[in-house]
Amino acid sequence: MNSDTPYEGSSLPPPAPPAAKRFGGYAALVAAGILLSRLAGLVRTSVIAHYLGATGAADAFYVALKVPNFLQNLLGEGVLSAAFIPVYSRLLAKGDQKVADRVAGVFVSFLALIVIGIVLAGVFLAPVILAFTAPGLDPPVMALAIKLTRIIFPGVGLLVLYAWALGILNAHRQFFISYVAPVLWSVSMIVTLVVFGMYMSGARLATALAWGTLIGCGLQFAIEIPFVLRHAKHLSFGFDRSLEPVRSIFKNILPVVGGRGVVQISGYIDTAIASLLPTGAVTVLFNAQTIYMLPISVFGMSVAAAELPQMAGAQGSDEEVRTALRKRLDRGVRQMAFFVIPTTVAFVLIGRVLVAALFQRGKFTADTTLLVWYVLCGSAIGLLVSTLGRLYSSAFYALHDTKTPVRIAMIRVTVGAALALLFAFPLRPLFTGAADALHLPIPHTAGGTAALGAVGISLASGLAAWVEFLLLRNRMRQRVGKGDAKSGHMIRLWIAAVIAGFVALAADVYLARGLATHLPLPRISEAILVCGVFGVVYFAVAAMLGIGEVKAFLGRFIKR
Repeated sequence: MNSDTPYEGSSLPPPAPPAAKRFGGYAALVAAGILLSRLAGLVRTSVIAHYLGATGAADAFYVALKVPNFLQNLLGEGVLSAAFIPVYSRLLAKGDQKVADRVAGVFVSFLALIVIGIVLAGVFLAPVILAFTAPGLDPPVMALAIKLTRIIFPGVGLLVLYAWALGILNAHRQFFISYVAPVLWSVSMIVTLVVFGMYMSGARLATALAWGTLIGCGLQFAIEIPFVLRHAKHLSFGFDRSLEPVRSIFKNILPVVGGRGVVQISGYIDTAIASLLPTGAVTVLFNAQTIYMLPISVFGMSVAAAELPQMAGAQGSDEEVRTALRKRLDRGVRQMAFFVIPTTVAFVLIGRVLVAALFQRGKFTADTTLLVWYVLCGSAIGLLVSTLGRLYSSAFYALHDTKTPVRIAMIRVTVGAALALLFAFPLRPLFTGAADALHLPIPHTAGGTAALGAVGISLASGLAAWVEFLLLRNRMRQRVGKGDAKSGHMIRLWIAAVIAGFVALAADVYLARGLATHLPLPRISEAILVCGVFGVVYFAVAAMLGIGEVKAFLGRFIKR
């Protein structure tokens, strides 16, 4: 440790911690950054759908992308959220800036060493990894997936470093740049497709896209470097584990990695099951998840990410800390529900319009749009609780309890995997019967009705999310007590959302479809008209029902 490091009791005055800001301010910054990155991601997925469609090349690319995403979530954002950020934030709150920066440097040194070994292993063991994670791929698709995985895999290290930088900036309440940085990743992939798509297709274009993905990983991390150096001025690297905060981080890493690993395994199980379905099922599942993750990221991650440093930095008696957590959880739940409940209804009632506007062009057909919509409806069942689960997990991390989320995540994965196998195979005819009963068209895809097994996978994931949320909420209530009753508030939100959904659906059937044919980009025009009607009606009905979040949300724009 350097001799100028401030020890407890030093006469040197500690630097002031980051200034306090109202609850919605930080969350709004995170939401803005995430929204931009997710919108860029939707454009990216739409461009991929245009050039690759739901083909074997697309399946190979998405399977290859899944492995690096798994490790980045496991070693990057997951570890940082639960193990690094709370410790680093507490040091900042106490004014120990130099110690905090030293801890950050030592932590990333160990993290980089681990990641280098994993990347090398991943490149050499790609065939073995994919044999377990996507066993149902046809041999040509599997060969391409192995090749693409080896190209993309080094990006894991860059994404983990990005997540480390994100943790430092979050602790300093610098949220926007961290969450908008992935826009560069999407832009790199889009540019690659547009440039090389003029004279490439299929496997060759997918290979070019893999290289564009790797370049995007580097750009995503590089943009954060100047901001990290500006705020972590005493950053120094090394492998010193004598610092107590470093030992605290490593003490929490194992259960966090286990917990994040369990959650990520759930996604791999879904992909593995989808690979056993007809070609294109993996892509369909990925496209639906891209839309599904938008509200979770914008409304769930924004509030959870903004609240984690503040919950972790809460000081006072045990009762004061519990009271502060209850208040933040209550406000976070209300804020999330105000946006996620209408999103859930929109996915179910007007989801076809959204999917068509985003993806239906080029090799992406109307039947594929229908299938993605049905998969999205299955996921929508667990949308609200998946979003709220992010907030409750952050509360456990703030309490330095990393084991409870692990245990509950294991239950979720077990339930989800069992249901996914049942719904995707022996119970799959139920989805055909449900479509007939509701007079919904059956998608005419290459795999026939077997492709509806993807709907079963998404439905299983939604139901498992409910199991996880209920267990998280009950355990948190045991720790900090029960918050304010919100059942009446939730019912009013559902009423407003359902009314808006049916009005928007009627507007689509009787007005928007015909009107959009006379406008440029008809599918996009239709989506804008329908979503506009939905939004106006939802806000109007919610205001009439006395939902306070309407005034608070609109006030942000009126004040400006």
